Amino acid sequence: MSSSTAVTDDQFATPTLDAESSGILQSVSSHGGYAYVRMATLAATGDSRAAEAAHEMAWEQLHSGPWHSVLPVWRDAYSMACLLVARFHCRDGEYKEALRVLDMGLIMGGMLLRGDLDSAIQIISAKSRGGGGEREGGKWRLVEDGEFSKAEVLRVLPVKSLTGKLVAKRSGLSLEGFLRDHFLAGSPVIISDGMAHWPASRKWNDVDYLRRVAGDRTVPVEITQLRNDICIPDYCCAGGGELRSLNAWFGPAGTVTPLHHDPHHNILAQVVGKKYIRLYSASLSDELYPHKETMLYNSSQVDLDNIDEKQFPKLHDLEFLDCILEEGEMLYIPPKWWHYVRSLTTSLSVSFWWNNDSGSSSMSS
Repeated sequence: MSSSTAVTDDQFATPTLDAESSGILQSVSSHGGYAYVRMATLAATGDSRAAEAAHEMAWEQLHSGPWHSVLPVWRDAYSMACLLVARFHCRDGEYKEALRVLDMGLIMGGMLLRGDLDSAIQIISAKSRGGGGEREGGKWRLVEDGEFSKAEVLRVLPVKSLTGKLVAKRSGLSLEGFLRDHFLAGSPVIISDGMAHWPASRKWNDVDYLRRVAGDRTVPVEITQLRNDICIPDYCCAGGGELRSLNAWFGPAGTVTPLHHDPHHNILAQVVGKKYIRLYSASLSDELYPHKETMLYNSSQVDLDNIDEKQFPKLHDLEFLDCILEEGEMLYIPPKWWHYVRSLTTSLSVSFWWNNDSGSSSMSS
């Protein structure tokens, strides 16, 4: 990559960086970042090697100690360096590399230049896609109809699966009914018709669509274009709390999340494919042999796929609920209910965690 060619202005605009760069560099300089200032200044005149050097310097500062101790100006400096480096990648047609660098700016950088990063990503994503359309002859589906065989699935599920009490399934569940019968009662429920209006329900099983909008992206779903395809369920307003986390889960058939519990109210929305889920009440925690280590206290020592009944004798007779969560269904998991999850097909799902208005999750019986 040449270090003598100036970056052209028609790749993507950076109005905030243009207005704030002087202040960022002054602040970096006041904290001893003289080498960064020199490299960033050279990068702005067209020196690609200087841009890479500035990027490395800022990256090192982000990893110089605990995250909370990193000076905010170095986060902005990192965002600045990401924009500078991305310009050169974009100039040379290296759109995937440009997107990777910009995504890292979103993840690791400060808030000051987020608007410039978002704008640059939109422009470069369009260039990367090249205006390509869908496959001829119809959609290339992530999960085809008929891929699922319940008889085959039962052979790979934990013992006693789907032989006892199933999770209740409701359609047309009002917010009041959810609050009364499930949220306050600490009772799991499958909501069968709560996401039919999501664009994701129509789009996420189309491989071409996923590649166009997110194929070259690095960041989590909550800050990619896919976020526009999902809606926060009204049920997450129950208790007057606030959303704590939004996560997307994508994996092949056979992906397993071992038995564990989470501190928040949780709605797991199954967008594409199917999952088997087993639930144990929070009141059974002692019988589920949680790890004693502080970092693993919410995880069970028991491997449900290979239970050692001599080591874990209490588990054998414990009651549980289970289900196959179908495409288009949502499962409410109360706080501290233990759950094991296995993808039965290629799967794309989204989870919503929220707390009630007291700031702590309600206990389940």
